[in-house]
Amino acid sequence: MTFAPVIETQTDVERAWRALMRPLGWTRASTWLMFVGPDGRPFAHLTEIDDCEGPPPADVAAQLGRLLGHLRDGPLPAGVRVAFLRSRPGVHGIEDDDRAWAATLYAAARTAGMPAEVVHLATDEDVVAVPMEEATLPATT
Repeated sequence: MTFAPVIETQTDVERAWRALMRPLGWTRASTWLMFVGPDGRPFAHLTEIDDCEGPPPADVAAQLGRLLGHLRDGPLPAGVRVAFLRSRPGVHGIEDDDRAWAATLYAAARTAGMPAEVVHLATDEDVVAVPMEEATLPATT
């Protein structure tokens, strides 16, 4: 199936993730990246980062931010933005680890100076937005 939407609104982002992540049902937690061109068209390939169980490691925002910055300054055209989705098994809504991953992903985009769409979560039952105001980093001890 070819999926070629134009992404202009948060509703468009959610619609794209819903189409791309079907059928729902996950065996492990991953983070997905979708780059959206300045014309609003997503790039043809998604990037999956696996091994995203539990809370994010402390250095992930900086590492991912450096990678995104390198891509922004190199092969990606000016005006590209990134959309993130966290997928994980389970039927519960947004949990603390999901909020922590969302905060980390927003921080990575901010570090890179790359505009980011609203982060989304895909569980075994649904795809939902995790807006920035719901994203929280885990408490440090």
